[in-house]
Amino acid sequence: MSNSAPLRIASGQGFWGDLQRAPIDQARRGPIDVLVMDYLAEVTMSILQKQKLRDPEMGYARDFVDVVTELASDIREKGFKVISNAGGVNPVACAEAIVAGARERGAHGLKVAVVTGDDLLDRLDDLVGRGVELKHMETGEPISTVLDRVVSANAYLGARPIAEALAQGADVVVTGRTTDTGLTLAPLVDRFGWDWDDWDKMAAGTVAGHILECGAQSSGGNFTDWQDVPDMAGIGFPITEVNADGSFVVTKHEGSGGLVSRGTVAEQLLYEIGDPTDYITPDVVADFTSIRLDDEGSDRVRVSGIEGGADTEFLKVSAAYADGWKATSTLVYAWPNAAEKARAAAGILRDRLDALGLEFDEYRAEILGAGALSEVDEAAPKREADLDEVQLRVSVRGQDKAAVEQFGREIAPLILTGPSAVTGFAGGRPRPSEVIAYWPALIPKSEVKAEVRVLEV
Repeated sequence: MSNSAPLRIASGQGFWGDLQRAPIDQARRGPIDVLVMDYLAEVTMSILQKQKLRDPEMGYARDFVDVVTELASDIREKGFKVISNAGGVNPVACAEAIVAGARERGAHGLKVAVVTGDDLLDRLDDLVGRGVELKHMETGEPISTVLDRVVSANAYLGARPIAEALAQGADVVVTGRTTDTGLTLAPLVDRFGWDWDDWDKMAAGTVAGHILECGAQSSGGNFTDWQDVPDMAGIGFPITEVNADGSFVVTKHEGSGGLVSRGTVAEQLLYEIGDPTDYITPDVVADFTSIRLDDEGSDRVRVSGIEGGADTEFLKVSAAYADGWKATSTLVYAWPNAAEKARAAAGILRDRLDALGLEFDEYRAEILGAGALSEVDEAAPKREADLDEVQLRVSVRGQDKAAVEQFGREIAPLILTGPSAVTGFAGGRPRPSEVIAYWPALIPKSEVKAEVRVLEV
């Protein structure tokens, strides 16, 4: 393909758990050059780390392996690339699983690249010992205050190592914690030969990646005017057709459901944005106020005019640490006076917990269906007597696992020792689940070295 032709980059996944058929549809319903798939959120990394601790061969998004192995022959025949951060905390195992799966299907000639270097967990003691404090970006506390409870710590890598992998001929690139936008920027640099210091083009590729990163959220999903979106059941995921000058069109495969409009694209541009003039990534600082959107109709929106500035000296670190235990339980109370019964039950429960001397960092009781999401003491809904039923939901959080367990034992007794007309406890006692708290920090880029390794099928 000519380097001057637009590069068609298709989004195939907006998060781990998104529509599994989406990447298959993107690869088979029309032409694409690159399939990008974003699997990671901050909490996902800690979940994957727990999986890896139980089984050293785990710690990645296994759904991705299934998708790539199914598409192995398509990748070879059609020549598109697949790029994803599905490697989580174990990208090497993910890449090896892809190679094994492709071989089982008889696919040969694929190059699978794996990017490592983002995982800092085993390096934390050394980093802290050398004075790299990894201060919490909001509180300023050093990570040493929770160091013994940290379960995962990953630096957000940018597009450079992915571009290096593509330059080595990779058909599939698997990374750990890479920025969502870097997945899209990298193939643009590889295709068009953009200079890493051409900040406007770096910003353009970053904005294209931001539009693609949440999957169908820019093609009609989760849209304010959702009533205007046709065939949401068969929603098509977005595609960007990017030109060498950095301008691009957002679209989707013809005949797929959903909607690409100025509104859907604009809403996605506002997603997770702080200062719109200062959108910081490892590769560039993009100015979202410079973006121009032109609705060309027929599910096509042109994006142009994007400006950017020099990247910073730091990478963001996403760390997670254990911060106690939590549990939630519910009961349903029926007419008459359903809300009054639920409120009384919440009071009885709290009195019993206090009598046991149980203390929690947080205790919350809500009556859903009567002032939903309001504390029971604050709920003052109208026409409560007319409600057929309400749900009492009580949640606790604390550092003492035993106290949280005891809370769970106090719910069921309300059935026979509380207000009448109660149901909805078939699930049994709630079990304590560990609370994982988020620790954002910055680390000098000089402390993080990404590496690229290429495996062959």
